[in-house]
Formats: sequence, structure tokens, C-alpha cells
Amino acid sequence: MPTDVSPETQSLPRWLRPQRRSDRQDSLRGPWWRRGRLAIGVVAVVACAGVLIQAVGSSRETGPKLTHTITRGELVVTVTEQGTLESSANSEIKCKVRGAKIPILWVIENGTEVMPGDELVRLGTLEFEDRVDEVSKWALTTRAMAEASRADVARADLAVKEYEEGRYRMELMTLEKDLAIAESDLRTAKNMLAHAQRMAARTYVGKLEVEEKTFAVKHAELSAKVKQTEIDVLKRFSKAMELETLNGNLKAAQAKHDADKERAKQLADQLVLCRADLAYCVVKAEKRGMVVYPTAEPWKYVPEIVKGATVYMGQTLLLMPDLSRMQVKVRIPESVVHRIKPGLAARVTLQDQTLDGQVASVASVTAPTSRWTGNIVTYDTIVKLPSVKRLMPGMSAEVEVIIARHEDVLTIPVAAVVETAEGDFCWVKTAGGAQRRSLALGDSSDVFTVVNAGLKEGDEVMLNPLACMDEAQREVIHP
Repeated sequence: MPTDVSPETQSLPRWLRPQRRSDRQDSLRGPWWRRGRLAIGVVAVVACAGVLIQAVGSSRETGPKLTHTITRGELVVTVTEQGTLESSANSEIKCKVRGAKIPILWVIENGTEVMPGDELVRLGTLEFEDRVDEVSKWALTTRAMAEASRADVARADLAVKEYEEGRYRMELMTLEKDLAIAESDLRTAKNMLAHAQRMAARTYVGKLEVEEKTFAVKHAELSAKVKQTEIDVLKRFSKAMELETLNGNLKAAQAKHDADKERAKQLADQLVLCRADLAYCVVKAEKRGMVVYPTAEPWKYVPEIVKGATVYMGQTLLLMPDLSRMQVKVRIPESVVHRIKPGLAARVTLQDQTLDGQVASVASVTAPTSRWTGNIVTYDTIVKLPSVKRLMPGMSAEVEVIIARHEDVLTIPVAAVVETAEGDFCWVKTAGGAQRRSLALGDSSDVFTVVNAGLKEGDEVMLNPLACMDEAQREVIHP
């Protein structure tokens, strides 16, 4: 059955059109016929390609050159960067459990609306339960030691009073009694000596008895002096030494009690903290709102908030953003950051809407650079947004900051300007051909540049002169 030729194939040369032959007729021609036809087709395609290339080359040389007519108008200079939506008032839910590598047993789903008291995160409690048991045991032990040392202090204090008001007075009274007896014995010995001397003078007694009575007097005098010395030593030395010993024991007991009491207090406080750690292992919402997972810069090591991950004390587990106070965080390159000031207007383009924002702040120091950012130096810039519903943290946004707005100025396309060592030039189309003009340029956007001098309204400038003007090429390579 013959094959129809489609309208698209009718525009091809006859030798490239498919022939209306049946499969049976083609098979009767044999392999040599098919090879010859294929060779003829290849030669024809090559020939057509050569003709087309020649036509394109000739049209580039002789075709019209693109131009642009200089006009007056408004030029808006902007800088456009990509950013991320975030809330300017985030309530951070941090890990309050003391320690590191605390496992996450369960975490609420990202973006969930919660009410006060709802569970958000559950952390592993096994380690903290063991810690509470251990600290409880030592807290009770140190409390018992503190009570025992308190009793020792009381006994030491009573020992001081017992000596001053009891033993010391008893010892003093005993010595004073012995002194009184010794003085009495001395008086008796003296009387007996006097009597013996009178009797010896009358020859009633012998000399030996007088000597005996004299010795008794001396013995009694020595005994009285000994008792007087003992009383003096007791008052001046023994009492002071005993009081010093007893007061030292009292101070030592008091110091030990203070140490035991402080140790008991520390362990009691430690027990309170351990029980608090155990309670903090279950994180609950304190207010109503949406919870979202925190995000960090790619070069920062921050553990993920997922089941099975580990966290540390002070780490931000979740965020509760205020969706009525949203902003965009962008990074402005250092080449233009000097022109970004707080208060500048900005257009923020989201997926389905465009909002008018305002630059709120520009960082005074650069953001960290790394291989993740290509080591490009940038500055964090915050753009405030109006209160709009359905704005969610983490949404990507394109921020166009309006740096300057020039009214009623001459502008020239950036593609028409050639920068050389001698200055900026363009080529103006005239009746006598293209004429070079020296330019004094002002502010510039990505597409147009303000012309301060060198052109007038209505001039027709050549676009992309480097591609079609030999003179422009020579000016660029001129040293």
C-alpha cells in the first residue's frame, strides 16, 4: 500500500522526501540499492549544511546592526538576592537537661499547632533516673553525718561549760582546802615547837625533841607552800590549757559540722537539680502556637531534631514563631552593601504574591564564609514584611532592594557601552556611519546606565559594538 507524504515533508527537496514505495518493492531492490541511496542522502545533507553556514556568515557581515534610541525616563537601581522567611519574634524552646548526648525518644511533627501543656519532646530518662537514686542515697548519708557532727558540737560546748563551772571550781576548792589544812598543821607545829623550846629551857625535855619539833615546822611550811603553788598553777596555767583544749575541740567539731552541713546542702540541691532534669526530659508547650524545627547554617554542627538523635543542654529544640511579625533574611554581597541602608524600600516576591517591605538592619560584620557559600563575603540584611496571613517560616523569597531612583535622566543600555583604559565609549549611528562618542556615566542598574554627558535625547547607539565594530575591538585591546 502506498505511503502518503505529509505536508511537513513536502517542503523538503525532492531527493530528501520519502519515496512512495511499498516494503515489497524496496526489498526487491537489494542491499546495494539501499546503500547507494544512503550515500547519496549523506552527500546531500553535507552540501545543504555548507550552503546554510555560508548564508549565515554572509548575513552576519551584511545584515543590519541592532541599535537603541536614547530617551529620558526613570531609572530604578536595585539589587536582587534570594532569602528565607523567618519570624522576628521566635520563642525558643531549649533543652534544660544538664548533659550532652541526650537521646530523643519522640518529637512532635514539624509545623503542628499546639496548646498549653501539650507534649513536644520526650528525652531519654534512664541515665537521670539512676542519677536521682544515687544522689538520694548520698544526700541521706550526708544528712546523717551532719546530724552526728551537730551533736558533737553540742557536747564540746557543754564540755567547756562543765570545766569552767564544775571541774575547775572543784579542783580549786580541793586545793584551797588542802592549803587550809597545811596552814593549820603549820600553826600547830609552830605552837608545839615553842612549847618544846620552853620546856627545854627548863630542862624538862631534851634537845632532840626540840629538833624534832623544828623539823615538823619546816615540813608544815613546805606543805603549805606546795598547796599554794598548786593553786597558783591551776589558776594561771592549768585552767588556760584545759580551756584551750576544750575550745579547740569545740571549734574542730563546729568546723566538721559546717562541712557536713554544707555537703548535705549541696547534695540536697543536687538532688533537686537531678529531679528537675528528670522532669525536663518531657518538654511541654507553655503557650498556644505553631512549633517548627530550628534550622542552622550548613557549616554549623547542630544535631538534628529527629527521633534517635542526641541533643545537649542549651540547644534549641523547637521554635514557636510569631507569624504576625515576619521578616526576610538575605545576604548582600560586599560590593554593594555600602549602599544598603535601613529604611530602603524592597519588593519581596514569594511563590504566589509580592509584598512591599523595608530594610530594617544591615550587619556590621560579615557573615561566616565557607566552601558551602563559595567563600563569598556577604552581610546579613533583615527586611521587614507587613502582617500577612499564610506566611510560614522557611519559605524562600526573592528580595529586590531599591537602592536609588533617578527621575528624568538619559539612559543607555549597558550592552552599548565599551569600557577602555581611556574611559567609556559608545558608537552613535549617523548618516556618515557609526561615530564614536566619549561618555560620562552615572549610576547603573543591571540593564541601563545614567548618561551625564556625551549623548542627547534621540541619539541612536549601537548595541554590542564589540561584536560588529572593528574600532571597538581595537579600543578595548589598546594598552
